[in-house]
Amino acid sequence: MSSQEVLGQAARLASSGLLLQVLFRLITFVLNAFILRFLSKEIVGVVNVRLTLLYSTTVFLAREAFRRACLSGGAQRDWSQTLNLLWLTVPLGVFWSLFLGWIWLQLLEVPDPDVVPHYGAGVVLFGLSAVVELLGEPLWVLAQAHMFVRLKVTAESLSVIFRSILIALLVLWLPHLGLYIFSLAQLFYTSVLVLCYVFYFTKLLSSPEPIKQQTLPISSITDLLPSVTGSKAFVNWKEAKLTWSFFKQSFLKQILTEGVYDIVNNLGSLVARLIFQPIEESFYLFFAKVLEREKDATLQKQEDVAVAATVLESLLKLALLTGLTITIFGFAYSQLALDIYGGAMLSLGSGPVLLRSYCVYVLLLAINGVTECFVFAAMSKEEVDRYNFTMLALSFSFLVLSYLLTHWCGSVGFILANCFNMGIRITQSLCFIHRYYQGSPHRPLAGLRLSPVLLGVFALAGGITGISEVFLCCEQGWPARLAHVAVGALCLGVTLGTVFLTETKLIHFLRTQLGVSRLADKMT
Repeated sequence: MSSQEVLGQAARLASSGLLLQVLFRLITFVLNAFILRFLSKEIVGVVNVRLTLLYSTTVFLAREAFRRACLSGGAQRDWSQTLNLLWLTVPLGVFWSLFLGWIWLQLLEVPDPDVVPHYGAGVVLFGLSAVVELLGEPLWVLAQAHMFVRLKVTAESLSVIFRSILIALLVLWLPHLGLYIFSLAQLFYTSVLVLCYVFYFTKLLSSPEPIKQQTLPISSITDLLPSVTGSKAFVNWKEAKLTWSFFKQSFLKQILTEGVYDIVNNLGSLVARLIFQPIEESFYLFFAKVLEREKDATLQKQEDVAVAATVLESLLKLALLTGLTITIFGFAYSQLALDIYGGAMLSLGSGPVLLRSYCVYVLLLAINGVTECFVFAAMSKEEVDRYNFTMLALSFSFLVLSYLLTHWCGSVGFILANCFNMGIRITQSLCFIHRYYQGSPHRPLAGLRLSPVLLGVFALAGGITGISEVFLCCEQGWPARLAHVAVGALCLGVTLGTVFLTETKLIHFLRTQLGVSRLADKMT
């Protein structure tokens, strides 16, 4: 598969991921509004924060490193060894679910059983659901490596829809079950997700379509199971060492930033997360397939290096423009958003300052996501280990800075410490990208440069919306608020129009990839 074909598939994967994110958010919003009519907000809060964090942390620590390592490299690999390595996610998931479950039950504060009954059962079932999902990890990686886009969309959509229907029915008919409703629905969700992959591959491998079968490294569903032969090692040790390097990195990132990601996701960066999470996941796969680890850019196929540079430049530009737009307009509309969402209790306190700080963090989060998805796809194992050492040193400085800034600035100080943390990571990634392309004619970091005209329009939009906020928001009544929104809409329209006229290379990239994606859809 050529680099252009991989790029087209990655674009399809990103667009489908974006649609899935929108679908999930919409379903979750509607479902929460329905649930709160029948169950207490304490039960919903425990599910959305405590139990969901337990589940997400378990699957992240058990599989993230394996995904990054096993999706790297080209087609020249022994897939039986790769599949054997992926099956190790299951015992690792069992360990993390037991260990984290013990922390959730013994070290963290347990909710009042009269207010939130069946908490222990919820912890057990959410941990079990994480292990069930890991049973499908070899199938997921195989599907991603061969760009089965529709499979991912279908499986995740069906799982979410069935889970939502089950929750709605149980809440309506058996509301007294409390946490059992969400725990059983979560277990049902992961079971449906895994069964979708099993059913798809079973049907594909038994179908009479030889072309599709020849693209797969397996001939029957039993080939996915762990296998031991005397002539070769159980796993590819080079892949295993890379997995260990990524695991150390994932562990540090999860410990340092999981709580912040949750807060930002809920308050300040919903749009950015919707856009950049699918992009990061899809284009990490693109870079990992197109580029070869352990090799300098000058020693690789130059067509692939050029395509990767073009894609990286465009993604950096997209991240910068999206982050700047959120930051500029977020400053002027944070107070209005909080006033609409929670009234004066949120909009007159420290809420607007916090949300404005999060808007700056979103800009850094967007740029870091793009740079790291390239860096982690191109780094050798030794470079990943050196990065982990830097992360370890950064963790200590982050803790000290968090303490000092929180003491001086309150909650805003914690956000500023995370901005510092993200800035250091971005700097490290930019240095790697600069060194990587130093001997080639490509300069992907040009994506972080904007035209003076566009910068002027951003500054002007920020000034106008800031003045509008002073005079029209938020104590002048709804007509003034609507006028403030109209001013922002006009400024946003002018800004986007300027982007369209000045960033012609990015617009061409987006149009081209949309065309490639549509063509690929017709061919599959």
